[in-house]
Amino acid sequence: MIAAACWALLLWVPVFQAFEETLMNTRLETADLRWTAHPRVDGQWEELSGLDEEQTSVRTYEICNVHQPNQNNWLRTTYIPRQGASQAYVELKFTVVECSSIPKVTRACKETFNFFYYESDTDTATATFPGWMENPYVKVDTVAADFLTRKRQGMEATGKVNSKTLRIGPLSKAGFYLAFQDQGACMALLSVRVFYKKCPRATVNFTVFEETVPRGLVMPVTGKCVSNTVKLSTMPVSMYCREDGQWAEQAMTDCTCALGFEPAEENTKCRACALGTFKANQGEGSCQLCPSNSISTTNGATLCSCRMGYFRARSDPPHMQCTTTPSAPRSIVARINDTVAVLEWSEPLESGGRVDVTYNVLCHECPDRQPCRPCSRVTYYPRFTGLTERGVRIQGLQQHATYTFEVQAVNGVSDHSHNAPQSEFVNVTTSKDVPLPVADIHQTTVSHSSLTLSWPVLQPPHGQILDYEVKYYEKGIDKSTTMFLKTTDNKVHLSNLKKGTYYVVQVRARTEAGYGSFSHDRYFQTKAEESNEQDDQMALIAGTTAVAVILVVAVIVVAVVCIRKQGNGREPEYSDKHSQYLIGHTTKVYIDPFTYEDPNEAVREFAKEIDVSYVKIEEVIGAGEFGEVCRGRLKVPGKKENCVAIKTLKGGYTEKQRREFLSEASIMGQFDHPNIIRLEGVITNSCPVMIITEFMENGALDSFLRLNDGQFTPIQLVGMLRGIASGMKYLSDMNYVHRDLAARNILVNSNLVCKVSDFGLSRFLEENSSDPTYTSSLGGKIPIRWTAPEAIAFRKFTSASDAWSYGIVMWEVMSFGERPYWDMSNQDVINAIEQDYRLPPPPDCPTSLHQLMLDCWQKDRNARPRFPQIVSALDKLIRNPASLKIVSRENGGPSHPLLDQRVPHYSSFSSVGEWLQAIKMGRYEENFLSAGFTSLDVISQISTEDLLRVGVTLAGHQKKILTGVQLLRSQAKAPTAVRY
Repeated sequence: MIAAACWALLLWVPVFQAFEETLMNTRLETADLRWTAHPRVDGQWEELSGLDEEQTSVRTYEICNVHQPNQNNWLRTTYIPRQGASQAYVELKFTVVECSSIPKVTRACKETFNFFYYESDTDTATATFPGWMENPYVKVDTVAADFLTRKRQGMEATGKVNSKTLRIGPLSKAGFYLAFQDQGACMALLSVRVFYKKCPRATVNFTVFEETVPRGLVMPVTGKCVSNTVKLSTMPVSMYCREDGQWAEQAMTDCTCALGFEPAEENTKCRACALGTFKANQGEGSCQLCPSNSISTTNGATLCSCRMGYFRARSDPPHMQCTTTPSAPRSIVARINDTVAVLEWSEPLESGGRVDVTYNVLCHECPDRQPCRPCSRVTYYPRFTGLTERGVRIQGLQQHATYTFEVQAVNGVSDHSHNAPQSEFVNVTTSKDVPLPVADIHQTTVSHSSLTLSWPVLQPPHGQILDYEVKYYEKGIDKSTTMFLKTTDNKVHLSNLKKGTYYVVQVRARTEAGYGSFSHDRYFQTKAEESNEQDDQMALIAGTTAVAVILVVAVIVVAVVCIRKQGNGREPEYSDKHSQYLIGHTTKVYIDPFTYEDPNEAVREFAKEIDVSYVKIEEVIGAGEFGEVCRGRLKVPGKKENCVAIKTLKGGYTEKQRREFLSEASIMGQFDHPNIIRLEGVITNSCPVMIITEFMENGALDSFLRLNDGQFTPIQLVGMLRGIASGMKYLSDMNYVHRDLAARNILVNSNLVCKVSDFGLSRFLEENSSDPTYTSSLGGKIPIRWTAPEAIAFRKFTSASDAWSYGIVMWEVMSFGERPYWDMSNQDVINAIEQDYRLPPPPDCPTSLHQLMLDCWQKDRNARPRFPQIVSALDKLIRNPASLKIVSRENGGPSHPLLDQRVPHYSSFSSVGEWLQAIKMGRYEENFLSAGFTSLDVISQISTEDLLRVGVTLAGHQKKILTGVQLLRSQAKAPTAVRY
């Protein structure tokens, strides 16, 4: 499934005139030919000088012995070396006198003569050897004249000259003789030209095919790539030389221009790029002018070098202009709150010509009358290097201290410059009047759902306490669930807590100078006893109120959505970052995590953070795009231990790779359906970063079906398809387009429940791809065999394109994991679909299912069924199993050569093993050979009892083998064409 180059591009080639090599030509002879005549008597073949139709003097042989019966006059040429030709051609120029125009002619007069040849490795012919008879000569033809010459009394015979070209061969010896037999004709042999044809030297699509003498009807000729090219595969490059000296109309070639060279002279050569141009890719395409701030100084450049002071980052493509480092950030503003500093700044005046400008923040502590030194024990949020935002929060500063903050601007080429990054500095001093931390917190009352806490009143050095901020969260749970309360008193009541649960509590005070530090963690536990009747009533009232509020909010949201939809006449675009619900529907609208300004916010909103101590990795089971895939155990306190799948992010990742890796979790976390893979959570606070999902014991659907070929009934397969369709209906209802629906992306658990997975392709399909047919700008391949035509051609990905892909999944399931379109190339698949050809039904596929596949493959995407319709159709089939017994007996599908994938003729198999591999039953090869079934003749007589003895016990496998045996028998009975 090709970051590899496409092999064997099918290319049209020009027609090259056949080249002829002459072995003998009597028209060029001026001396006697001295051919041998038999018998040697007067009145037989006579060599004369004459004129041809162009009035050129030639040596001829004439005979006109028509008045005597039983003529048998032979004429044989001298020895003709064949010079390697396997076929030769003889061009005869002759005249024949019409018998009726000759006076007193007998009935023995003829208007034809016989033409023979005789092969020999040496010139051994004599007057008596070989014998003057048809055997040992090989008869070529009885030659009749197209134009007869009439003889008038007292005048020379006049008429047109006949021309015949006859083929002799196949030739195998060093040379040959030609022979002519006259049996009573009045004729003149004006000239004989013997030649053979050669395919001329040709250059086709950067491949040279040398001059070739054909041997047989069609002869493959191996070509060589021309200079300055590369070969895309190890397969030989070939074109076929025909018997008539013509090259075949099509050539299989995979030579292409190397880096730094462009096609020239109709693809017969590759020309080096001129100065000031370059070509960074092999294959088609012309040399390009060097981008800004770069130059090439040699011919054949693959890359333009950057000018002094300009650079290109390692990840920059060769066609990108060279850039320089940015200027310093501007206008740093520092806000101090107790021991926290918030810095903000403006972007540099000059970005260096790049869009990847980031910022680094360096902190230095400057004690009085001492040199500044790097800060210690401070933390940065979100970080201190690689900042894409123009702001940072610095915590852990000392009170009553002076600091110098340096903000550097860097971009993708800063590492290549020898100059230090441009920086801006700001000096700050932390506040002296913030309140001290709260000393102690006491519990005053406690219940199963609430806590009342108090602490001593603080006396700040200046001013007064404005309020307190209380922070609390459940112990052992992700701190992202932290709650905050403000109170003007030195006490607080925490409600809606879990019974029997420990909570972590911190308090800090605020004055006009800002907040003080939070107190140390304190732990308080709610009561564990059951709630009393009064509490239950209060909870019921609170719950009812909450439901009412939710309903009111939902009504408002629906109203807003409807107004938007009516206002613009199209479906609303959901760009806000909160789930939206519709009254009467429970379908949540999908939110693209890439719409978040900070993608980490999407992860926090949709994916649960799991403590790394809860996860145990047991075994590596595969490799993903970003790292390894493992099987492990997840044990959350208070919950049952589960077997899970763990995707890990390999070390050395960039921030962009981390965001892309976690984006799949942001997508999965929004889904909740029994046929969608369930996200358990993520681990982002330790290394490696992980995504935890439920574990599917049977793995990917395509490999699972191939492993269990023939072991499931149609109703079981339809059940699997129904589950996949149900999951896709859920996704389409959420306005989510999968884009990569295929059997390899469906996972199967131990109960044969199929679940849709792999939600990562959307980030690889960019609308601005330079090659929208095959590859995205990020290098990800579009799954051509599974993708709808409009999605391949125009990037129109919709639920309708997912429906097309679902039809391919149906075909995969019903064929037990067969590869769609078999071994066809991607381009052949595209061409076939454009010609309205579709995949034929798999063996024993119910007609109703194949019709549903064809509905999914409608060219007009609006004509394809929606997923609710697909689910409904499959439900009807499940409720009526008898409908699945109706199978098309043709099972032929369209008569298209690329789609007509049949088992080859039995004569093409050299062993039983090859035949078993062809019918996908290669696993039984050793069983067959051990049981004595070692030839196809024996196989053709096999029975069900034999299969049981061999060890084929599965009914589906028995049926597949017996079907193959039946085909063997039918092929053996069919007549075989005879080749001459």
